[in-house]
Amino acid sequence: MSRTFPLEKIRNMGIIAHIDAGKTTTTERILYHTGRTYKIGEVDEGTAAMDWMQQERERGITITSAATTCYWGGCRINIIDTPGHVDFTAEVERALRVLDGGIVILDALAGVEAQSETVWRQADKYNVARLCFLNKMDKVGVDFYHVVRMVEERLQAKPLPIGLPLGVENLFRGVIDLVENKAITFPDNPDLMPVVESIPESDRAIATEYREKLIEKLAESDNQIMQMYLEGQDIPVSLLKAAIRRATIANQVVPVLCGSAVRGKGIRPLLDAVADYLPSPLDIPPIPAMRLSDGARIACRPNDKDPFAALVFKTVSDPFMGRLSYLRVYSGEVKAGAQVLNATRDERERVGKLYLMHANRREEIDEADTGTIIAAVGLRKTFTGDTICDITSPLLLESIRFPEPVLSMAIEPKSKADQDKLYDTLNKLTDEDPTFKFYQDSETGQTIISGMGELHLEVLTERASREFGVKVNVGRPQVAYKETITISVESEGRFVRQSGGKGQYGHVWLGLEPGERGSGFAFFDQIRSGVIPREFTHAIEAGVRAALQSGVSGYPVVDIKVILCDGSFHEVDSSDLAFNVAASIAVKNGVAKARPILLEPIMKVGIVTPDQFLGEILGDVNSRRAHIESIETHETLCIIRCYVPLAETFGFAGDLRSLSQGRANYTMEFCRYQELPDDLARQHMAEMVVK
Repeated sequence: MSRTFPLEKIRNMGIIAHIDAGKTTTTERILYHTGRTYKIGEVDEGTAAMDWMQQERERGITITSAATTCYWGGCRINIIDTPGHVDFTAEVERALRVLDGGIVILDALAGVEAQSETVWRQADKYNVARLCFLNKMDKVGVDFYHVVRMVEERLQAKPLPIGLPLGVENLFRGVIDLVENKAITFPDNPDLMPVVESIPESDRAIATEYREKLIEKLAESDNQIMQMYLEGQDIPVSLLKAAIRRATIANQVVPVLCGSAVRGKGIRPLLDAVADYLPSPLDIPPIPAMRLSDGARIACRPNDKDPFAALVFKTVSDPFMGRLSYLRVYSGEVKAGAQVLNATRDERERVGKLYLMHANRREEIDEADTGTIIAAVGLRKTFTGDTICDITSPLLLESIRFPEPVLSMAIEPKSKADQDKLYDTLNKLTDEDPTFKFYQDSETGQTIISGMGELHLEVLTERASREFGVKVNVGRPQVAYKETITISVESEGRFVRQSGGKGQYGHVWLGLEPGERGSGFAFFDQIRSGVIPREFTHAIEAGVRAALQSGVSGYPVVDIKVILCDGSFHEVDSSDLAFNVAASIAVKNGVAKARPILLEPIMKVGIVTPDQFLGEILGDVNSRRAHIESIETHETLCIIRCYVPLAETFGFAGDLRSLSQGRANYTMEFCRYQELPDDLARQHMAEMVVK
């Protein structure tokens, strides 16, 4: 099969940012200027092509990542537009896992906001090369140079301005291209071509200063530019672009551009930068993989002639087509109808149809080659994070790790008819979203759903109603408390049942020790030879794990070390079941003696508010047991960074709107677990007893 598009001309990139920075608006302008759409979609009007879900259009926010493809400068650009709200951080996580580059959108007035730091860290984790686009340059009070300093100080990055603003606030009309050393002005009509001209005299000094800085920074890592710079030679534009590209791909610098997406200003230079500076699949290091035949670590290289290997990074339940699996092809080629291996689950699958996606619209294709981001139907046993590959050359790519849910609520169907469909619907939603989980409480009989926040669970319950026709009632959100111990103890567990025939005999001594906060669970076998046969160790560990699912207060026990140190067995009556039960008894008794405490989830909160509302908002935050980390001021805005217990955040969104006349906004993400104060723990336990 011949390639459908040169591999070196493919750009797999994402649009990532804090909520309301302008991600979807920027994407809509990119699609319009590249000819992918004939009409500019507007987020506020609910006509954005990338916000295709009804809930996205109603709320004016992106909820699910959407993929599309467009062409610019001889390159095929595969774009994933991601959500900015922290409740949907899993969408950003899985998108960055399969992308080579990204555009980080920053509000030119607010600068680096709370969620900007989160997505930046996520991009760092996957070594994604980035451009920065300072959006909303036409707003009152913007300061391009201040935001550049914020990028350097707060994100620990090396910003490289390659485009300066031409005019500010309502006089913003274009950009100064420091690489080409020219000015570009944009007409108000997006259909008209930008005007390229000499840099105005009033801006020449600042342009010269920043072009010198650009060359100096490139000279630090490029010997040829260093030599030409020291000799006072003019450096060709092609040489500058090549040096910026190398430094960007190596994550040594982050090119910074600016514009106003809503007015279509700065979009064309941004597209040029994507084509010129972001990596192709050939520019990134080979993806590490494990060969299943012998467990050897190998490199999965971007080559059409190599065996097929792809990572499924998203699954969607389509009401008309069934499960739709989004995948990134890392090597080889795949055709519609081909048989492949799900290496993660050791299951053979048959690929049905293949599609290039444009949000929720599909373009059917017969085959896909290396570097492509596509969707496939027919993969019935394949889920997010799974590797699919050539049957004759099985290999396993690194999966995707997602954060654990932090908020729970009870859910129940409104009618008997809905009861029959509820679990099927919840299973479909779980398949799509790895941060959404559900289970049935054995004590209360309630169905409990868990997610990343109030908005996350609200959206999913709305989807159950609208997309799957299941009407439900939901209870007040419950906090996912956890339990741990504070002192070391030893505990005996004995399970003996003897009644004439073959009985049951299991006897263990376990040591329980507190672990470091966040360490989870660790099991150590320190049994003396012969005291308990090795074949029962696995059953003992399984019994320990099962018992830790529910501690003294009924919450999971975490941050604990369990040591198997002694015990005894019976030649005839001992069994896996007996030792499993004995270990469970020992854990239950030991946790009760080890001074257990409750742990509560703590959220990292960032609040941006006009300064006149600062006092009222601080008062509200402090009443929620918040720990204030910092308060920053910028022009007329204040940025509060604090840590708030999740239990105190319910209703915060409405209170914040009331206190600020709807002008403040906030982001929230899970940070850590910490001890719940004694008085609140006693109050919480008393409430549980009453219930």
